[in-house]
Amino acid sequence: MKIFWFLPTHGDSRYLGTSEGARSVDLDYLQQIAQAADRLGYYGVLTPTGRSCEDPWVVTSSLIAATKQLRFLVALRPGLTQPALAARMAATFDRLSGGRLLVNLVTGGDPNELAGDGLFESHAERYAASAEFIRIWREIIARSHDGESYDFEGKHLRVQGAKLLYPPVQKPHPPVWFGGSSEPAHELAAEQVETYLTWGEPPEEVAKKFADVRARAAKRGRTVKFGVRLHVIVRETEEEAWADAERLISRLDDDTVATAQAALARMDSVGQRRMAELHGAGRGRTRADLEISPNLWAGVGLVRGGAGTAIVGNPQQVAAKLKQYQDVGAEAFILSGYPHLEEAYRFAELVFPLLPLEHGAPNQTLPGGSLTGPFGEVVANHFVPKASQS
Repeated sequence: MKIFWFLPTHGDSRYLGTSEGARSVDLDYLQQIAQAADRLGYYGVLTPTGRSCEDPWVVTSSLIAATKQLRFLVALRPGLTQPALAARMAATFDRLSGGRLLVNLVTGGDPNELAGDGLFESHAERYAASAEFIRIWREIIARSHDGESYDFEGKHLRVQGAKLLYPPVQKPHPPVWFGGSSEPAHELAAEQVETYLTWGEPPEEVAKKFADVRARAAKRGRTVKFGVRLHVIVRETEEEAWADAERLISRLDDDTVATAQAALARMDSVGQRRMAELHGAGRGRTRADLEISPNLWAGVGLVRGGAGTAIVGNPQQVAAKLKQYQDVGAEAFILSGYPHLEEAYRFAELVFPLLPLEHGAPNQTLPGGSLTGPFGEVVANHFVPKASQS
């Protein structure tokens, strides 16, 4: 597995839907989260996009020098920039970071927000334009390694003699990640991306989506990797985890939920509609109402757009749920928790030891077993803390 964490550039809190327990998201705080994820051994971090977020490219660029191994999955929205400029941005970022860039292609969204950004295409037109955008982006970068230029003329976009003088570190280009639940989204994923992402629906529904994309890719002679975007609420006991899940939404009132759901309902995203169907905002807010699959909870989606489900439980239960998704094809997981700094530590400490990590947590011992720490407070000013027996 590859485990990612999340940079909350749209805000962070202890309670959803209220400023109580909230914290300012500034460069220092984002740097704390990124450095924690880097030190703890996460594979990378996702940075979101949209008018509710700080700009992902500016934010992540500011974190390159503050981290060592951490990869950055940076959102890129076609239509807000030309593909040739986006190619230069990506190549520069990849070079400056030493090959740590991943690109998250984002096509869907709120029509009102898109109109404010000057994008007025229909759902189908956006996907068609996105397919042209990412094809141009990929070809410009791939050809840069040989000093070649690229011409393209499509329905939505055109370039002539597009050329990149400074190629990225990664070949042929930084990997492209993409998520979407509609048929056009599955077609785009099958044709052009390296990793297809889905939000955390029950594993049997995720399996259907993966199978469809996999079959479409196979028809083109391609293979696609898969990932899942989820929240996590892990505690030492299951009872503690469920209590904290209900605590997270304990400050919500009916008006806040209704206002959020009305805004989310305007979106033409098929994935967002599927998220809304999971929690059924008209139902109650207890565990029985919102646990849509064993240890999978839809409470976050009451007020949050995008990923709206969380895995809730003790470390063994959370690890087992992740392995269910792995069994249907998921190789990567993009996780988050509230607040993001503390939960990055909690998840790594409790669950990393139970997972088959591709990247692995940092070593805590030198060859021969001597501590590089100390790890934990020295006991009685003399004894090194014992390793956990659990």
